[in-house]
Amino acid sequence: MVAVTPEVAFEVFTRELDQWWRRGPQYRFAGRSPGVLTFEEGVGGRLFETYQSESGTHLLVRGQVTAWDPPARLAFDWRGGNFAPHEVTRVEVSFEPTERGTWVTVVHSGWASLREGHPARHGHTGAALSRMLGQWWGVLMSGLREHIAARGQ
Repeated sequence: MVAVTPEVAFEVFTRELDQWWRRGPQYRFAGRSPGVLTFEEGVGGRLFETYQSESGTHLLVRGQVTAWDPPARLAFDWRGGNFAPHEVTRVEVSFEPTERGTWVTVVHSGWASLREGHPARHGHTGAALSRMLGQWWGVLMSGLREHIAARGQ
């Protein structure tokens, strides 16, 4: 739950992504290096990370927007940095108004399509994989809540 309207929550989620998404190797391909996460607006837009290394500027496409329905819904394909070209999962985010703000719900599906032993699974299957993903997204959603609170809206 975030203490803003769905319109503001959607805007912060998509336009201020780089400000609330956690840094470090668990959350970014660039790890602790300075990098920027960006959503391109609209269906077909990309979710990508740009970062610098000794060899120059790099752009890693993490996903593609499959639904862009502000302020209610956003969906995108998600690819981890270690995914093969044919491997993809899906993320759906809903923004539901409440009396005190907005419920932001994230559903990340498609993990069954990744083979057992895939590096993105970190050795987990079944409930353990679901728990790990829930904790990962929980940390990210805490970042969203903290960023919104710091904005003072």
